[in-house]
Amino acid sequence: MTLARTHCVALLGVEGHVVEIEVHLGGGDPGVTLVGLPDAALREARDRIRAALANSGEAWPSGQITISLSPASLPKAGSLFDLAIAAAILAAEGAVPPDPLAGSVLIAELGLDGRTRPVRGVLPAVIAARERGHDRFVVAHGNAAEAALVPDVEVVAVDSLEELCRWARDGLLPDARPPDPVPRPRRPADTEPDLADVLGQPVARRAVEIAAAGGHNLMMLGPPGTGKSLLAERLPTVLPRLDPAAALEATAIHSVAGLLPAGSPLVTVPPFAAPHHTSTRSSIIGGGSGHPAPGWVSKAHRGVLFVDEAPQFGRGVLDSLREPLERGEVVLARASSTVAFPARFQLVMAANPCPCAKPGALCDCPAGERRRYFSRISGPLLDRIDLKVELPQVGRAELLADRAFAESSAVVGARVLAARQRAAARLEQTPWTTNAQVPGAHLRRDFPVEPGALRILGVAMDQGRISARGVDRTLRVAWTLADLADRDRPGEEEVAYAFALWSGRAW
Repeated sequence: MTLARTHCVALLGVEGHVVEIEVHLGGGDPGVTLVGLPDAALREARDRIRAALANSGEAWPSGQITISLSPASLPKAGSLFDLAIAAAILAAEGAVPPDPLAGSVLIAELGLDGRTRPVRGVLPAVIAARERGHDRFVVAHGNAAEAALVPDVEVVAVDSLEELCRWARDGLLPDARPPDPVPRPRRPADTEPDLADVLGQPVARRAVEIAAAGGHNLMMLGPPGTGKSLLAERLPTVLPRLDPAAALEATAIHSVAGLLPAGSPLVTVPPFAAPHHTSTRSSIIGGGSGHPAPGWVSKAHRGVLFVDEAPQFGRGVLDSLREPLERGEVVLARASSTVAFPARFQLVMAANPCPCAKPGALCDCPAGERRRYFSRISGPLLDRIDLKVELPQVGRAELLADRAFAESSAVVGARVLAARQRAAARLEQTPWTTNAQVPGAHLRRDFPVEPGALRILGVAMDQGRISARGVDRTLRVAWTLADLADRDRPGEEEVAYAFALWSGRAW
């Protein structure tokens, strides 16, 4: 047989496309022709595969070898095609039976000695191929647990090209099923972040609870040492665990980004991402030359993006967050393709009130300097922040008194979960699950508040203190307050407090 076919998957962002690999062995001078828009790493596959075959005891075919990757118009990148190309060459030469390979999707990199190596993006690749009718996947052992997350698929884990040949010829493997994922060792309970670690700051702690219950964005302003970073880092500890669909979405992004820890492939806890203030726009939004990679906003998908010392970021970098906050995704256009990354996250920003960051009377910054410093955060971005709180310095007496009353993440998380369940029941017939996701038009039409509750917002609009977008965001927070209080709908008290939180005047 001089023609053989196998299958692999090309990834564009987190979207997979099944690729048919055809190998034709012809006469003439020895050589390898690879067609189908391969990148540099894929063009180098011919040398890796030649060495892998030789070191696995298999012969390299003589004559001209033509390798076609279809569809030819789809860009293809990376080393995940190595195993599929090697298997197709062996099948075309007649060294292995073609039938087991033709019905499988092979995803792995090959070392020069023939060993298989895990690659990024196996989960979205398996999901895409399963949706197109493929149900058997051959991967490296390091990717077996990740591939097995997809239901109703058969996963064949191989350690080397030699094992693949043995399986294709005789159906024999040392272990045909992947081992169960090994849980990561957990840190001792007393070292886990807990909301009870933050003493004082009752308004900020309450704002964190409201943000978690409704999926709202949060801004914290205050001098150093008041607990801004501590509160942001503990927000994920009061968020509910990810449901199966959200967990697969987050895991797929972490797989493409190469962030999945070994032995624990499924992301079930809301991710927490905290980029440095020197991060570029591409690192935040995603991008890169050639094949775009997910940025921090996508790595925080279904979780929390913490922007600490927000005025230190470039203004263009901060403003680039506006579209993902509204759309829940990032679309990157390139000359060869357009890539979309999910980016539905909660934004938490923290800032000092001035450049010197000295508290109270110790600050010697002129008023103009303070205004210029904080003006680096644009008005349109601040308008998209639902909750704004100011954190004062905490005194010694308050720290001592609060030790006995500071609630743990477990206690607050139980209230958050109950509020989310109430919101989900109310939004059951809609495409949304949290209050922060409900568009303003639907919010006003389908979910009216108590009569008279809008009076305070009407006065604020007449005085120019709140925009139409701000009214919508205030109403979303009011519904979250009602859910936390187990009320059927918001009243004047909830709307007033929601407006105070939106305007930064809550106490």
